[in-house]
Amino acid sequence: MALFRRSRPLPPPPPPDDDRTLLYGEAPPPPSPPPAPGARRRGPRAPLAVRLVRGLLGLALLLAAGWVLLVVAIHLWGRRDQARRADAIVVLGAAQYDGRPSPVLKARLDHAIDLYRRGLAKTVIMTGGVGPGDTVSEATVSKRYAMRQGVPAKAILVETTGLTTVQSMRAVAAMMKEREMDDAVLVSDPFHMLRLKLLAWRAGITGYTSPTPTSPISRNRAEERKMLVRESFGLPMALLEAI
Repeated sequence: MALFRRSRPLPPPPPPDDDRTLLYGEAPPPPSPPPAPGARRRGPRAPLAVRLVRGLLGLALLLAAGWVLLVVAIHLWGRRDQARRADAIVVLGAAQYDGRPSPVLKARLDHAIDLYRRGLAKTVIMTGGVGPGDTVSEATVSKRYAMRQGVPAKAILVETTGLTTVQSMRAVAAMMKEREMDDAVLVSDPFHMLRLKLLAWRAGITGYTSPTPTSPISRNRAEERKMLVRESFGLPMALLEAI
């Protein structure tokens, strides 16, 4: 009986990767690249519904920010007075009561008459058609009021077809082009100034805005805020109408 058993030989170590490729025809998996410093590991992708909600929330925030900026722009532009010498002074129409200008229209007319007396233009263009239930146009009422204040009739032109700011500015542009006029001082309430500036440019008029300083709307803070919000929606609609 043998004292020592012959031990079985140990299996050879596995060949290196290069030898495994040669021997068995299999390539080792490529090593994973180390993560970049500070890189975040991606987790599982969110469901489609979650991604849609996130996108809608992001869009809503973007629109809200744009709306706030527009309100601020309308407010700030209404504080600018660009009055200077021009070919004409254009007064935007407002309500009239049985042939008498409303307080809003009267404030606009008083400011325009003051600009005329200062010699900024030789022609005043009154705008505004016949509103629902009225028998006379806003422009005609404005002309009568200005004549009572000493403005000569020959210095006043009337645009009686426009029922919106876009329509009035298009008609004014045609009147000015016919008379070879290029630029105008635009008179209205402060909240209206940015819209007038853009619509005048769209109609081919070089416009200089001059808000009335005695606007009854501006004296009422609650009413002014209401009109600013209203104008923030009306201005984009007016620009779309003018296209």
